[in-house]
Amino acid sequence: MLPFISTRRMILAAGLTLALPAHAIDLNEILKGAMSKPASQPAATGATTAGVDALSSTDINAGLKEALTRGADSAVAQLGQKDGFFGNPALKIPLPPSLKKAEKTMRMFGMGKQADELVLSMNRAAEVAVPEAQTLLVGAVKAMSLDDARGILTGGKTSATDFFRKKTETTLTERFGPIVKATTDKVGLAQQYNQYAGMAAQFNLVDKKQANVEQYVTQQALDRLYTLIGEKEAAIRANPLQAGSDLLKKVFGAVVGK
Repeated sequence: MLPFISTRRMILAAGLTLALPAHAIDLNEILKGAMSKPASQPAATGATTAGVDALSSTDINAGLKEALTRGADSAVAQLGQKDGFFGNPALKIPLPPSLKKAEKTMRMFGMGKQADELVLSMNRAAEVAVPEAQTLLVGAVKAMSLDDARGILTGGKTSATDFFRKKTETTLTERFGPIVKATTDKVGLAQQYNQYAGMAAQFNLVDKKQANVEQYVTQQALDRLYTLIGEKEAAIRANPLQAGSDLLKKVFGAVVGK
């Protein structure tokens, strides 16, 4: 653990106490302009509805399972490696807004190294935790019902993300927590942040979702994971003829009338 003298404790506490009330993180704002946004895909209507209705339940189910498995595998592989988060400006997890004032104060007093180490440990923790999602995501795909499949197919470009969140978020949050904590505990500032941010949260000076480093990193990691899965799905929807699989071309082509 890094040594902290009482003056530095006061600096961090003051920075957190002066922070404006934090709001929940808006992932869309964090990633705005940084990640490519596939063209929006309207829900199936008219002729496309007829195309979907013509598909067999077997094709819909198999096509969705293939698409979701591909998206999950690709997202986990991308994020669950060294620099999967930290090395990508669009995915890197920053210090929460509630710590920004404290960070500036720390850098003024020569504590920039500690702040940098905390950011690095946060992202490394996310990179280590993400592979834990693989089994649960695949399990959710295997357990998908025919009703789930049809709803995802015709539900718009975020339907896969919504499905995965509903089926896996609670369990993944529980699994990610200890992994993130084990990594961030190696940096003394993590404990200091939890102590002061926790006190500040009692007075509504810090959003409760950001009052704990482990909770904050876990939520940020999951947000990015689900977003990437949704983007993989959206890419298939936007270009079903280039999906690389006859089944995917058939199923998603029916949605867009191709």
